[in-house]
Amino acid sequence: MLEDTRTQNARKRNRHLPDEIAKDILEKITSGSLTVGERLPSERDLCTQYAVSRAVVREALTQLKADGLIAARAGSGAYVTKQDSTNAFRFQKFSVSNRASLEEAMELLIPIEVAATRIAARHRTDEDLKKIKRALIGMEYAIASDQLGVEEDYLFHKAIVDSTHNQHFISLCHHLEATAKNIIRQARSNTKKNLTTLQDAVQAEHKAIYHALKEGNESEAAEAAERHLINAAARIRIYLETPETP
Repeated sequence: MLEDTRTQNARKRNRHLPDEIAKDILEKITSGSLTVGERLPSERDLCTQYAVSRAVVREALTQLKADGLIAARAGSGAYVTKQDSTNAFRFQKFSVSNRASLEEAMELLIPIEVAATRIAARHRTDEDLKKIKRALIGMEYAIASDQLGVEEDYLFHKAIVDSTHNQHFISLCHHLEATAKNIIRQARSNTKKNLTTLQDAVQAEHKAIYHALKEGNESEAAEAAERHLINAAARIRIYLETPETP
């Protein structure tokens, strides 16, 4: 029993690692330990420092980039930028494994995504549709390869937002990138591990969104997006109610 508890606690800690690392680096920036213009340690050094995988480090850095606290320079690394962190929007103490926290996040994300999908149906170009379909096919390949397809799923939703051709939507969704990926990862992980039979249903939801966008039907696109996101949230809730096994 003790070993089971330790295993479960370790898994819970792993879900919060990107947030914890981002918070630690933010504290160093705020305290002056990392100054404006200073280069952050390399991803490899950060992996060693925090004893985590490169994927965890990259997700933490994505959060800091979205907040405007750091910026990447090609071939050089990430540097602290000159921006007041109090002006940066972020989810406060967000945790996808906490039901109340998840509910609050979805209350914000669903209306944004639905509105973006409605606008995308009006403004999408043929090139936009190609990008959306490419991501859709990418998810199908991921499923066939027994992979989660988190990146492909995110690219699908990002392509829709880009199709609005509204820089305000695009900028806002860029700020929400880390949180959106966190939710997508957990929803797809739960579907794969506990509800394998729903994988086809999830893909059908994506296809419904694509077809509505292709037809330029704003109301159907919005309804399909809302239905998909509500179902995604429900899949995570089931995960929260399902006891973990060691």
